[in-house]
Amino acid sequence: MITSVARRTVVQSVNRASVFRPAVYRSVSTSVRSLSTYYTAGTNTQVNLRVTGNNLLTTYLPHLPKAHEYCKVDGNIATVGITDFAQAALGDIVFVDLPDVGDEFEAKDSFGSVESVKAASDVYAPVSGTIVEVNEALTDEPGLVNSNAEDDAWFVKLEIQDESETGDLLNDDQYKELCEKESS
Repeated sequence: MITSVARRTVVQSVNRASVFRPAVYRSVSTSVRSLSTYYTAGTNTQVNLRVTGNNLLTTYLPHLPKAHEYCKVDGNIATVGITDFAQAALGDIVFVDLPDVGDEFEAKDSFGSVESVKAASDVYAPVSGTIVEVNEALTDEPGLVNSNAEDDAWFVKLEIQDESETGDLLNDDQYKELCEKESS
């Protein structure tokens, strides 16, 4: 039997050859808006920031070529998944591999993967933390990512270890511009 760490290592090494790598979700509440930096998970990063609703700050983290992730932060809990742009580019999602509650990840670590009819891709932790909740619905119905990627189809919730790992954010318009460039 492959342990979750070994499984992640195997998935990570297999998926490194993937052309398309979706990113991880990340959001931030007003209590965290005062933070001066947010972390991105990779080199040559471009990050996007979008303020939505009254109390929500959502950051988009394209950290690798053609990779998109977001993270919604509420206090010290980050809800992580792939962006709607990423799911649209991947096509029909057929499998989502998620970690176990209690697993710890450093920023930039692959914590899971997503497979579609077109490609397989790692999903990366945008910040260091401990998994406190996993969206088990995605195990049985991975297609939920296609219908509601940025709301009900989040992947994991993790307790943030170091809030200073956040930074280099772009606004909503910059994210849209990035998506338009990648679409053309």
